[in-house]
Order: sequence, then C-alpha cells, then structure tokens
Amino acid sequence: MNKITRRQALGTTAGALTALGIAGATAHAAATDSRAASPSGAVDEVYQGRRIQITPASGAGHHGGHHGGGHSDLPTVRIDGRELHVMRNADGTWISLVNHYETFADPLSLARAAVRELQGAVLAPFAPMGGTA
Repeated sequence: MNKITRRQALGTTAGALTALGIAGATAHAAATDSRAASPSGAVDEVYQGRRIQITPASGAGHHGGHHGGGHSDLPTVRIDGRELHVMRNADGTWISLVNHYETFADPLSLARAAVRELQGAVLAPFAPMGGTA
C-alpha cells in the first residue's frame, strides 16, 4: 500500500494554496479595474485616500487650448482635482512630471504611481515654459 509522506502532503497543500492565492489576486485586480473605468474610459476612484479622475482624450489632435499647447489627444488626469501633466511615449507607454523616468502601461497605472510618489503632498500646478497664460 502506498502512503503519502508528510513532505508530499505539505507540497500538495502549498501548491493548492498558491493557486488559490493567485486566483484571488487576479479576481481582485479584475474587480478593481472594472470599478475604476467606465465604458467611456473615464475613471473616478479613490486610491490611497486620494481621488484620481481621468477623462479620456477628445480625439481632436493637437488643436485646442489644453496647457496652451493644445494636447487634446491626451487624457486629462487629476489627483484631488489638480491636473497631473501626462505624456505618451512613442512606444505607447506613459510618463508624468511626477514619474518622469518611469514608464507605465496606461494613465491609471501612472496616476496611482504618482499618488504613491507624492506621499500625501499636494500636486503643484504645471506651467509650461513658453506657454501663454
């Protein structure tokens, strides 16, 4: 008769718990993302006590009054009502003035990283050089 050893039992239990943990984390991430983004792509959530709001780009290209230079092809990202200046790289990743040397896959990931980096500080207004007031 084959008996299972204690090592085999512990290994099987550890594997099962790991699988359950991964499944739970994946389900939580999916639930968080579905709550954060609306069908239009807009986001309004509280992350670490800070309110993140993302309004999708208007799609009008570089014609408009956004930041004086007109970047209406970029979403508007706000943290506690203050605008976070974001930029899109050629490879499709995103950067901000807060995390200028770290790239992110999407504006929401970028905004959450900015909240962590700010550590409770208020986001300072962005004043582009050479822009008109």
